[in-house]
This record gives sequence, C-alpha cells and structure tokens, in this order.
Amino acid sequence: MASIFRTIADLWSLVVGLGITGKEFCKPGVTVHYPRAEVTPEAAASFRGPIELIGLDKDPAKPKCIACMLCVSACPSNCITVTRAPTPKPTPEELKAMAEAEARGEKPKKPAPPKAPGTWTYDFSLCSLCGSCVEACPVDSIGFSHDIYMVGTKREDFVFDQLARLARKAAARKQEPKPAAKVAPEAAPEAPAPAPETAAATPASEA
Repeated sequence: MASIFRTIADLWSLVVGLGITGKEFCKPGVTVHYPRAEVTPEAAASFRGPIELIGLDKDPAKPKCIACMLCVSACPSNCITVTRAPTPKPTPEELKAMAEAEARGEKPKKPAPPKAPGTWTYDFSLCSLCGSCVEACPVDSIGFSHDIYMVGTKREDFVFDQLARLARKAAARKQEPKPAAKVAPEAAPEAPAPAPETAAATPASEA
C-alpha cells in the first residue's frame, strides 16, 4: 500500500515538473544566440562582472580610492593587492622651512602621504564576486563592471592593474562622441505690432 502512495507522489511530482517546464517553454526567450546576437547594454547593466575602480567626478582617470585597505581585509579570496602612494619628496622651500623650524626648536611639519593608491592589482581568476570589497569600501570606489564578453587565453589575462584599467576607460569615454545637443525649436516670428491708432483730429467746425 505504501508503495502505491509513493508511486502516486512521484507521478504528481513529475506532473508538477512538466507543468513548470511547459510554462517556461512558452515564455519568450531571455538568452541570445551569441555571436549571432549580443546582449543589449540595458540587459547587461545587471551583469556583475569583474570589479573595477570608480573615478572621481572631476577627474575620471583618478580613483576615489583612499588606500584604506578595507577592501583587502574584507576579501575572502585574497585577490586584491593595494599599496599606498609614496610620500612626495619635500620641495626646497619645504626643506628650508623644516630646517628653520628645527633651528627654532620646533617640530617641523613633514609632507603627509597622499590618500591614494600607488598600485591596485586585482586577480579575477581568484575572485568569487561575493561583493565584500564593494560593501566595505567607505568611499564607493569599487563597483562591478558590466563587461559581459571578457575573454582570455591564459590566467595572466585576468590579473588587472586597476589604475591603468581606469585610465584606459576614462580615455575611451573621452573619445566617445558626445550626444548631439537638443536644438530648441525656433520661435515663431512675432507679428508686427499694429500701428497705433491716431485719433483723427476733428475739426472744431465739424463738431
């Protein structure tokens, strides 16, 4: 008896599965047959590809990154390597001011290191696309790219210098043709103002 109920349950599961398959089969296709067709940019916008740096609004070739290393700590795959930019050498004027401050017994103020990365390397072959680095970044300097057709023939092809990649991307955007500005519709020519009516002088004799 138990085997009969089990058989019925299995058949019902098969019917449910076939129903779901038939329902999805009748829906319009959501995939494209590459390379005969390519995914539209609108559809690729939701694709989470390799992470990339986001540039400053004023200078898109420079990242927002402040080299705080939170992304390196958050990455469970150890696929991010960041080094801080070196401290700039003091200028002769700064050296002179520092020497004068030391002569006065004061503590000279040395140039502070810039809050920017010197190198930013990303190994996509190790990345699990978990997004931990994106969530950890305090300045929103990391985002997912939408490069859906990235290919490579060797592992080294997926090790990215993110600073150079950002600079190339900014240069490419700079060369893109700008959308044509909308031309305001021409205003209709104004109708000539009617000539002011002049009251005909009524001769006093006709009044």
